[in-house]
Amino acid sequence: MNKKLLTLLIVVFTGLLFLGVGVLTAADVPDEVTIENEGYKKDKKGPVKLSHKKHHAEYKVACTDCHHDYKDGKNCWKEGDPVKKCSACHNPLKKQGKVKKLQNAYHKNCKTCHKALVKEGKSDKAPFKKCNQCHAKKAK
Repeated sequence: MNKKLLTLLIVVFTGLLFLGVGVLTAADVPDEVTIENEGYKKDKKGPVKLSHKKHHAEYKVACTDCHHDYKDGKNCWKEGDPVKKCSACHNPLKKQGKVKKLQNAYHKNCKTCHKALVKEGKSDKAPFKKCNQCHAKKAK
């Protein structure tokens, strides 16, 4: 086998390897995410199940609509960056500077988007009015 053919095969194999790793990494996103009520003084409502796959694939919600990492007032988070738990920055008990309390951050993000979809006539099913539209019944 000549050196040119061997070099070409190595380049193609390396490219396929990187492509395969990228596909496997992207496939690592869960279909459903459960937002637990952890860290609050009192757990008043049940958890929220969020269909991650539907929001991304069907509803075309951009990753940066929910995932963020602010530096100098700009979201510098990009697809492929690690996803931290919201509570890593949003304290469940109190607002810290400009960073909203955890519950307020969730509610502002989710309810604002859902209200806009209903107002624009894009959905009549995006819940935002009643707690039990998103929160499961609390386990006793």
